[in-house]
Amino acid sequence: MSTPGTGTAGTGIRLHANAPGWALDADVVVVGSGVAGLTAALRCAAAGRRTVVVTKARLDDGSTRWAQGGIAAALGEGDTPEQHLDDTLVAGAGLCDEAAVRLLVTEGPDAVRRLMATGAVFDTSAETGEIELTREGGHHRRRIAHAGGDATGAEISRALVEAVQRAGIRTVENALVLDLLQDAEGRTAGVTLHVMGEGQHDGVGAVHAPAVILATGGMGQVFSATTNPSVSTGDGVALALRAGAEVSDLEFVQFHPTVLFLGPDAEGQQPLVSEAVRGEGAYLVDADGVRFMQGQHELAELAPRDIVAKGIMRRMQEQGAQHMYLDARHFGARMWEQRFPTILAACRSHGIDPVTEPIPVAPAAHYASGGVRTDLHGRTTVPGLYACGEAACTGVHGANRLASNSLLEGLVFAERIAADIAGAAPAGSGPGIPVPASGPLQPAEARYEVQRIMTDGAGVLRSAESLRTAAAALEELYATALTALETDGKTAVPGVETWEATNLLCVARVLVAAALRREETRGCHWREDHPDRDDAAWRRHLVVRLSATERRALVVTPTDSAGFPSVQHPLSQEQSS
Repeated sequence: MSTPGTGTAGTGIRLHANAPGWALDADVVVVGSGVAGLTAALRCAAAGRRTVVVTKARLDDGSTRWAQGGIAAALGEGDTPEQHLDDTLVAGAGLCDEAAVRLLVTEGPDAVRRLMATGAVFDTSAETGEIELTREGGHHRRRIAHAGGDATGAEISRALVEAVQRAGIRTVENALVLDLLQDAEGRTAGVTLHVMGEGQHDGVGAVHAPAVILATGGMGQVFSATTNPSVSTGDGVALALRAGAEVSDLEFVQFHPTVLFLGPDAEGQQPLVSEAVRGEGAYLVDADGVRFMQGQHELAELAPRDIVAKGIMRRMQEQGAQHMYLDARHFGARMWEQRFPTILAACRSHGIDPVTEPIPVAPAAHYASGGVRTDLHGRTTVPGLYACGEAACTGVHGANRLASNSLLEGLVFAERIAADIAGAAPAGSGPGIPVPASGPLQPAEARYEVQRIMTDGAGVLRSAESLRTAAAALEELYATALTALETDGKTAVPGVETWEATNLLCVARVLVAAALRREETRGCHWREDHPDRDDAAWRRHLVVRLSATERRALVVTPTDSAGFPSVQHPLSQEQSS
């Protein structure tokens, strides 16, 4: 078993796909087009690096566009980075990397101002002209900047997409990234990708570059019901694992407390009811109108998300109910129309009018606090491979992300990655060495089986029994496909659906392995059989990698403390800060 931080030269595992039929050359390839990816691309291009952006759908189709609440930063009078740091550390339940959080909150305000200079327009007060700030769960001050009322992500995406287009940065849309290209020494040499018929190229191709930035977003589609778009299938995390990178904290999946309840059998992307609605004074109530969060936390409905989600689930269990209610009738029609037009329209499209009736809500998978482990410059354990945004684990979120810190994290760490790349001489790497595919592809229908297994066994409520059942079912999916490949040379037909199903199974196995190993309740990891937080045994991270010698093995290694070990590349053995 290797020590976390020493990395590995790669696993030799690759997805089955045709050989690349076309190629582009660049200095940097950015995979993903949310706030993290586009910010990194803009900064790299401004530093004179030839930059290519690869994105799975259109440029504006990532998770950023769906962000309603806003972006957190100490911009208001009387607020300070230190107060923002304190709130973040509390929400992270003892597992935040304080150095990473301090970078986030101190560099965040200026990063937001640079975002505004790029063209993003936030809501301002008609009286003062200052940016309007609201509160969300876990924040003791109003520090959430928003745009279009509840369309912050859409505005940020618009501004960054337009900036990328003005800068003339080359983009490849409708492209699913497949695997990392590495040279003979294990250094990053680019990526392979498949363009889905509507981009500039057809079929499998490659972008050759010595620096790759993964900004692929989350993996919410591993569960049946999620707020994530359909493209969020864990592609970046799975790619990094196959390349030999370490991932961490995948057991900490944040379930958003207030997702519009569309019925017990609802699947796929569900409408989010932003925490900002509670920030403006909405109440959580049961069917009898009782405010059940009062007395459970000093902030009541504005407690950190894990606490609110648990409060809702407990009340549902007590009453045998399928959902609770969010009551904001006292807002009145004008406030709903001006402050929350997106949410109002979503509710009304499903036959619910928040102006006159409470909104039925229940928790659903929302955000992955963990991901590909990085240092403070976004560097992973694979030389030349960077990660930022939801695909990364920077140490900022710990066991539970503080509301609206995600857009800020993507912004700040994207800038740090670009600065790291720009500060070095233009890198060179050897040509990517073709590696034969050695892992089985899952059939397309496995996606729904993975979602069912994960929802049943690794959702908001977990136990040793539920997690062991999930682990066994996931292992059976993998073993069945592996046996067919090894005995008959057969695997599912390569294609977008089978690649996505394979990536989902990969990240699901890691999530369940870590959740089973962590025998405590902390942050958004809730073990019914271990209901208490155990700092003595578990105030530490679980670092996971794929074995380089045994294709089926996940190597799970606890860290010695709450701090991450340094990112250390095996080629140079030089520690990064």
